[in-house]
Amino acid sequence: MSHATSKEAPAWIFGAVALAAIVVMLFVPRIPQDQAYHAFADTRTIASLPNFWNVISNVPFALAGLYGLYLTPRLFSFTYRTAYITFCLAVIAVAVGSGYYHLNPSTATLVWDRLPMSVAFMALFAATFADRVHHRLGLALLWPLVIIGAASVFYWGWTERHGVGDLRPYALVQFLPFALMVLMLLTRPGSRESGKWLWWAFVMYFLAKVTEHFDSSIYAAVGVGGHSIKHLLSAVAVIFATYALLNLEEPEPHLTRTRVRASST
Repeated sequence: MSHATSKEAPAWIFGAVALAAIVVMLFVPRIPQDQAYHAFADTRTIASLPNFWNVISNVPFALAGLYGLYLTPRLFSFTYRTAYITFCLAVIAVAVGSGYYHLNPSTATLVWDRLPMSVAFMALFAATFADRVHHRLGLALLWPLVIIGAASVFYWGWTERHGVGDLRPYALVQFLPFALMVLMLLTRPGSRESGKWLWWAFVMYFLAKVTEHFDSSIYAAVGVGGHSIKHLLSAVAVIFATYALLNLEEPEPHLTRTRVRASST
């Protein structure tokens, strides 16, 4: 595990950041789903499958999730088993949900794409929080966070069906855990090997968002849509996140949360 440093942030700061983000979002006007989001660059039908590459590029998610389940016995600490398996199953569900969405892109089908993603995000966040902030609390928060993540998607879907689309809760679920995990990696000691893999996961996730943004430009340049490439990069990010979870260590019970190894003295 990594050593404590003078940069270590107090545990309450993460709750304060989360609360501040929630309060700020309350003052932001409702954010409806932009219908232009469904207009992907590559809409080719191949082998009778519409939007072929955007659909088929979801297969790596299923492979990554199954690979993660296969590696379950290699967990360094089995106290993370529930969060780990939840993450892997959610990733497999992403392959199904995203594939279903891309067969017929619409706001209604997008719900089933975002639902498993929110669960995967929350499982990863709960495990990281347990590793770097408070072990028992992080593990205890797993299911409440999963419920909150799923509820944010169902709430957004409900508001869209009633003509008052509101993406704000889902936006918080997607981006706030990411921001908090980066803050944790920068300011809290934790499992060192896990942290390295998590940083790589974040890098790949960032690149995936970039290719998603430049979907049309990438399609014009290389003949494959940026959104399809986003799926591949995101699957690589999942593999890195899987290794991060596999390498989470049990906190030493005889030490405080600074978790300084005895060998370091």
